[in-house]
Amino acid sequence: MRYIILGLIMAGLFQVFFWITKDNRVSLVETLSEKIESLSYSPYKGYNKQVLSPSEIEDDVNMLSHITNKVRTYSTMDAKVILEETSKINLPVDLGIWLSGDHKENHLEIERAIKLLQKYPNNIENVIVGNEVLLRADINEIELFAYIDFMREFTNKPITSAETWDVWERVPELANHVDFLTIHILPYWEKVPIEQFNSFLIEKYNVVKNIHPNKKITIGETGWPSHGYNNNSAVPSLKNQATAIRSFINLAQENNWSYNIIEAFDQQWKGYDEGNVGQYWGIFTSDRTLKFYLSGDIEINENWLYQMIAAIIIGALITLYGLKNQRLNISHALAYAVAAQGMAFGIVMAVIYPFTNYMNFGMWVMWGMGTFLMIPLIIITLAKANELFRNSIGIAPQRLVPLDLKSDNIPFVSIHVPAYKEQPHVLEETLRALAKLKYTNYEVLVIINNTPEEFYWKPIEKLCKELGDKFVFMNITCTGFKAGALNAALEQTNKEAEIIAVIDADYVVESSWLVDLVPLFDDPKVAIVQAPQDHRDGNESIIKAAMNAEYAGFFDIGMIDRNEENAIVVHGTMVMVRLSSMMEVGGWGTDTIVEDSELGLRLFEAGYIAHYTNRRYGYGLLPDTVEAFKTQRHRWAYGAIQILKKHWKEFKPSANKLTSRQKNKFVAGWFFWLSDAMGPVMAVMNIIWVPVIIFVGVTIPTIPLTIPIITAFLVNILHTFILYRMKVKASLKDTFLSSIASMSLQLIIFKAVFDGFVKDGLPFKRTQKGGKAKKASDNPIKHETILAILLLTSFFGLIFTNHSGIVEIYVFAATIFIQSIPYISAIIMRRLELYSIKNQKS
Repeated sequence: MRYIILGLIMAGLFQVFFWITKDNRVSLVETLSEKIESLSYSPYKGYNKQVLSPSEIEDDVNMLSHITNKVRTYSTMDAKVILEETSKINLPVDLGIWLSGDHKENHLEIERAIKLLQKYPNNIENVIVGNEVLLRADINEIELFAYIDFMREFTNKPITSAETWDVWERVPELANHVDFLTIHILPYWEKVPIEQFNSFLIEKYNVVKNIHPNKKITIGETGWPSHGYNNNSAVPSLKNQATAIRSFINLAQENNWSYNIIEAFDQQWKGYDEGNVGQYWGIFTSDRTLKFYLSGDIEINENWLYQMIAAIIIGALITLYGLKNQRLNISHALAYAVAAQGMAFGIVMAVIYPFTNYMNFGMWVMWGMGTFLMIPLIIITLAKANELFRNSIGIAPQRLVPLDLKSDNIPFVSIHVPAYKEQPHVLEETLRALAKLKYTNYEVLVIINNTPEEFYWKPIEKLCKELGDKFVFMNITCTGFKAGALNAALEQTNKEAEIIAVIDADYVVESSWLVDLVPLFDDPKVAIVQAPQDHRDGNESIIKAAMNAEYAGFFDIGMIDRNEENAIVVHGTMVMVRLSSMMEVGGWGTDTIVEDSELGLRLFEAGYIAHYTNRRYGYGLLPDTVEAFKTQRHRWAYGAIQILKKHWKEFKPSANKLTSRQKNKFVAGWFFWLSDAMGPVMAVMNIIWVPVIIFVGVTIPTIPLTIPIITAFLVNILHTFILYRMKVKASLKDTFLSSIASMSLQLIIFKAVFDGFVKDGLPFKRTQKGGKAKKASDNPIKHETILAILLLTSFFGLIFTNHSGIVEIYVFAATIFIQSIPYISAIIMRRLELYSIKNQKS
C-alpha cells in the first residue's frame, strides 16, 4: 500500500504542476478608454435565431450602455426592436439596411428604414446600406450604388456601406456614393496570428486611406473570437480576444480612428453559418456574462482549481482501483498512477466540454455517444497500461510452474481427443505422439463424433487397434457439439481415472507432458493445469506466421499475467482437469460453445486453483484461411459473451465465490472484447460526422471522440512492441505481423459480441485446419474493405478540405486514419493469404 500512496502523491503533484503552469490568469495591456466606441448588437438567442423579448432587449441595452457609446445594427427588423429600447436611454444606433439578392425584400428593408428614420431621428446616427453585399456578390456594384443614392433622398443622416477593406480597394467607385467608408478588417479570417493583429490593421487601413485620402474611414468590424477552431496561425482564445480588443482600442484612440467591434454577445445561431467559431465573437457570453474587463488581469479559466481537484480525485480513484491487491514495486505504482492521472484529465475535459462550448443537437448527440463509448475504451487502455507496466517494470511472475517437479504419485490420466470430421492423417500424427508419452498410467479415448463418413474414422479405428490397449476408439452420435462428445466420453472413461486431459485432434504433444505437469495435482485444491497452445505449421506461409505470432502474445503475456491472480482462461486443448472436481461442478457445460473456459470459471467459483506453464508441450495446426481465422475468433468472442450472461451475478460486489483479483481479471477480459466491438461503432459515428465538418463547417467534440481513440492506439502500440520483444522474444517482423493479425479481427469481434447479446444458441463452427479447408468465400473481408474505403475517403477528404489548417480537424482526421487501420489490416491479411496460395501453387 505504501507504493500506491507514494505513486498517488507523486502523480498528483504532476497534475498540480500541469495546472498551475497553465495560463489560468494573465496580465495584458490595459485600455486607455473606459468605454468601447461602438458594438455590433444582434437581438437573437439560441440556435434557431429566436428574437429576444422586449424585456430581454431592454436588459441588454441597459447593460451595453455602461460599456459602449453606440451600437450597430444589421437589418431594419433588428433595429426596430432595438431602437424602441435605446431611445429610452439615448444610446445612439447605426442603422443597418440588409441587402441581399432578393430585390423584393430589399425594397421592404428600404421602406422600414425610412419609417425608422422618421420615428427615431435623434437616435439614429448613421445609415449603413448593405453589409458585405458585394463581398457575397448578392448584387452588383450598380445596384448597390442605386440603393445608396435612393436612400439619400429620404435622410440627411451620413450614409455609408460596409464592406471588407479589399472591396473598397477593388471597387473604388463605391466611395463616390457614400459620406464615409465603413471597412471591415478581421485579421482572424485572414489567418493573421494575434501577434500581428495591430500591424495588420494599420497596414490595411492605410491601403484604403491611400486610395481614398479625402474620405473619412470607420472600421466597421474588427474583433477576435474567444473560442473555436484555429484559422491557420490565427488561434481563437479568451486571452487572444482580450489582447486584440484591448490593444486595438488603444490603437484607435492613438490614431483618432472611428470604430465598431464585433460583437456584443455571442450568437449561437452563427455556428451553422460560420462554423464552430462564429458563435464566439461576443465580449459577453450568450448568457450575458462579461468575458473580460478592459483593465485588470484576465481570468482565462475561472474553474481551473475545481477541475484540477476533480482530476486528482478521479485519478486517485482509478489508481486505487487499478492497483489494489496487486504485488507492486514503486516503478509499477508510479507509472500507473501517472497514466491514471492523465486519463483523469481527459475525463474531466470531456465532462466539461458542454459547459465550455455551445452545443447544438448534433454536437450533443456526438458528445453523448462519444463520452459513453469512451468509458470502456478508458478501462481497456488502463488495463493494458497496467499489464504493460506490470510485465515490463513490475515484479516478476511468481506462480509460473517450475520445470523440475517430482512426485511419487502416478494418478491415472484419461486423455480425451474429440474429433469431428478430422483429416485422418492429422489425427494419426496426434495419436502416434500420444503413444510415445513417458507417463505410464494413462489411456487415450479417441472420440469420433457425428462423423458418419468412413473416410474419416475407418483408418483411425484401425490405428487404435495397432497402438494397443491404451487407445480406446469411440464412434458416437451426440448433441451439444464438442462438449456433448466430451460428456459422452466421461461415461466410458476408466473408473480409475483421476485426471482428464484434453487435446485437440491436431495436436502433437511432447513425450514429457504428463510427467512434468501431473505432479501439480498432489495439491488437492488444484483442479486445472494448463499448457499453452502452439502450432507446428507457423513457418508454412507468411499468413500462418502472422496468426501464430498473434496467438503467442496471449499465451506468453496475457495468460502469465492472469495466472498470477489464479484467473487463467481455460482452453480445451493442452489442459488437464481433476475429474472429481469437474463432476462436482457439473461436468462439461453444453449451454455455451466455449465449454472449456466456462468449466474453468465454474471451478474457480468453487474455490479451486489452476496452474499455468508457458512451456510448450503440444503443437497443433493453424487455421487454413483468413475466413477460418475469423470463424475461430467469432466463436471465442461469442462464447465469452455467453459466459458473461450466464455468470454475471458472480461478479457483483456482493458475490463472494471469486476473489476480487479474479473478478478484475475476468471483467477486464470481457471489456477487451467489448472494447474491440466498440471500434466499428465509433468508426461509423465518425464517418457520419465527416460531411458535417466538410460541408457545414462544424467541428466535433474533440476530446471524447478523438483523444481516447488516439491514446488507446498509442498504448496498444507500446503494449505490443515492448511486451512482444520482452516476453514473447519475437522478432520485429513477427511483432508487426501479430499486430496486423490481431487488428484485422475487429469487425468479426463486433459481430460476435452483437450476436452474443441478441442471439442465443448459435452452433459450434469447427475451425478448418490441416490444409483441407473448403473453398473460401469470394471475398471474406468484404465489409472490412467497405469500411476501409469509407474511412480512408473521410481521412483524405478532411485533409484536403482543411484549407484553414484547423488543428481539431487534423486530430479528427488522424483519429479516422487510426480507425481505418484494423480494416486495412484485414485487407493486408487477405493479400498475404492470396500471396501464400500463389506461392504454394508455384
